Amino acid sequence: MRPFTRGTSLEVNAAQRFAEHALSLSADTVPQAAVAAAKAFLLDTLGVGIAGARANYSGEVLSVAEAWGPAPQAAAMVLGRRVALPAHAAAFVNAFQIHCQEFDCVHEAAVVHPLATIVAALMADTARLQPVDGRTVLAAIIAGVDVAAGLGLAAQSALKFFRPATAGIFGSVAALARIRRLDVDTTVSAFGHALAFVSGTMQAHVEGKPGLALQIGNAARNALVAVDLAVAGVPGVSRSIDGPFGYFSLLEDDADLTEVLAELGKRYRIVEVSHKPFPTGRAAHGALFATQTLMAEHGVSAGNLESLSYRAPPLIYRLVGRRINASLSPNYARLCFAYLGAVVLLRGTLGLADFSAESLADPEVHALAARIEVIPDDNPDPAAFTPAVATARLRDGSVATVRVSNQPGSPESPLTWPQQLAKFRACVEFGSGGRAGKAAFELPQLILAMESESSVTNLWSKACF
Repeated sequence: MRPFTRGTSLEVNAAQRFAEHALSLSADTVPQAAVAAAKAFLLDTLGVGIAGARANYSGEVLSVAEAWGPAPQAAAMVLGRRVALPAHAAAFVNAFQIHCQEFDCVHEAAVVHPLATIVAALMADTARLQPVDGRTVLAAIIAGVDVAAGLGLAAQSALKFFRPATAGIFGSVAALARIRRLDVDTTVSAFGHALAFVSGTMQAHVEGKPGLALQIGNAARNALVAVDLAVAGVPGVSRSIDGPFGYFSLLEDDADLTEVLAELGKRYRIVEVSHKPFPTGRAAHGALFATQTLMAEHGVSAGNLESLSYRAPPLIYRLVGRRINASLSPNYARLCFAYLGAVVLLRGTLGLADFSAESLADPEVHALAARIEVIPDDNPDPAAFTPAVATARLRDGSVATVRVSNQPGSPESPLTWPQQLAKFRACVEFGSGGRAGKAAFELPQLILAMESESSVTNLWSKACF
């Protein structure tokens, strides 16, 4: 194992730099665009977390968490449910629900889903604290994303571990430190405990198992444990990020923190985060957009298609290039463009209901999916999602192509506010089975006015009905 040295020196402790940045960040001094983005992605995260209440295995995960112990008086709530749990258990369940349908926002270049862990951890911890105001929560979200995305951006090699969990726990610790107003030394110690708890294997991705969302849950829960230990006075290692056995030496083959550290306080990563228009792995979004464009602009349909290929960077092939199989699970299907593209060709779009047992077994979908593939190109960037080209070969011998330079929902091609609201409301309807009433639909206005909220308790309660 080689020690990590690039971009740091013995005089510069990356954990200390991240801690100083997180603790000094204020929603009153960051650019308004960062505050607006934090609000938008908080709303999105709560929405997909509510939808996750009806996802596969969410009931089993909740049952396991409930068995960990009774809820104390200052209990934390679970999204989309009338359930209270101990803070650590609530963080685990909420983070699982946020990520389990692959619908949560993502920082593409970092290959990190930062808000899944951060929001779940913040919801849980604020239930244990004196009232925490909206400005503080917004600052904590921005700080946490800077850390989680910063770790992903510093990586110079291909994804090796499940970065949304491995970087997510550090982002969550930074956010919790900000709302607790910890000092730098205690925060550095909490980062040290996070290193001891860090985990995140990609094997669940390969096999299409729910382990990815479970690892997100574990990261959110363990962030609370890490901070609790540091606050109690238990020392953690000081060079958790750039030490010879720290984060980068353990989890990434190559990394350089120089630019990330230099841009702290100058560039806020929350504005670089992308919405997901579809409940699938982010790597499939460009291909799905291209498929819809082929249909709308070139008349491509399930009936006239001979084959569809999506030539894209190697990361896309690695993440969603798998072939369809006879016994699809929802987790596998969400990461299989062959299935996803077939559904879009047959139904025009793709939503949360398209991962039911009936849909996954649809013989028409399977037959069409056999004619769809992802082809890796020679892009040397290990984190690139674009550029890509979709090519449809039709049965009459004609060929249609669509080039993709930006993924839908990215900062370069953002969702409009009406589109964001439509996604949120669809998530609430799905997750609540129509029983949410007006409470959850008051959330957008509450979030837009967060700066004036002296406590976020009411905001969380509207999402837990």
